[in-house]
Amino acid sequence: MSCFNKTKTELISKLGSPYYETDSCLLFCGDTLQLQKELSYQYFDAIITSPPYNIGKEYEDIKPLSDYIEWSTEWINGSSRLLKSEGSLLLNLGYVSVDEKGRAVPLSYLLWDKVPLFLNQEIVWNYSAGVACKNYLSPRNEKILWYVKDEKNYVFNLDSIRDKNVKYPNSKRNGRLRVNTLGKNPSDVWEIAKVTTGQNRSSKERTAHPSQFPTDLVDRLILGFTNENAIVLDPFVGSGTVFVSSLNHNRFCVGFEISRDYCEIAKQRIITAKEEMKNLDMQIELEASYRESV
Repeated sequence: MSCFNKTKTELISKLGSPYYETDSCLLFCGDTLQLQKELSYQYFDAIITSPPYNIGKEYEDIKPLSDYIEWSTEWINGSSRLLKSEGSLLLNLGYVSVDEKGRAVPLSYLLWDKVPLFLNQEIVWNYSAGVACKNYLSPRNEKILWYVKDEKNYVFNLDSIRDKNVKYPNSKRNGRLRVNTLGKNPSDVWEIAKVTTGQNRSSKERTAHPSQFPTDLVDRLILGFTNENAIVLDPFVGSGTVFVSSLNHNRFCVGFEISRDYCEIAKQRIITAKEEMKNLDMQIELEASYRESV
């Protein structure tokens, strides 16, 4: 029995029947706080998620800021205790208005020290699309806080996320290339497009979910901060992007989502991703067979 099969069996025994499952993923429909409380073992190699920002999206009721911080602290602590010793938490956060204090206060300022893990680094996710503002600067970034359970022992796959945009790729010193052939070390500012909406400009991956995690962003998190066959948890599945990226890069995924509508969106994306992988495998086999025959 594989490691994930064993984990699946244990999770189902504790949480009940999943909304959807495959040989590589488990999707549970329910409240993250309640589901986490049923678990005590360190199942997960990484947690990658983007929780509600408390800004009034259709999937959330705006809470008083103190209540939101208390709720955030509870789910973050509940998730963090389920991480393995070399595990990471990749937490995507936006901005919130604070009465008489600030128009767009980064949630990372309010929550960074509420996490019972070591803050290894802050990543700035920069994008071009967004609301155009006249009386202040147009917001064009969000934060990803990278926490690790052990500050001296964690997964980081530099070569998997090197930046191929090298200005002088053939630059040499003493006859040797100065630049790694795989690309340069990536910075902590990532320029990745948002999942856009609107007629004639909607992203191909767009679903009915109003705040969709872009696959390109999650791909980089998956590749950079987990190894193959890792088990990833997303406590707020939403449209299911963490599932899609995990499947595409040979990781296993477990997710919690309170909305059945969003569970269905995620389920359909998982089915589509697996079908695309199957078709790709068939194409590779056909090409290999053709090469052998000529």
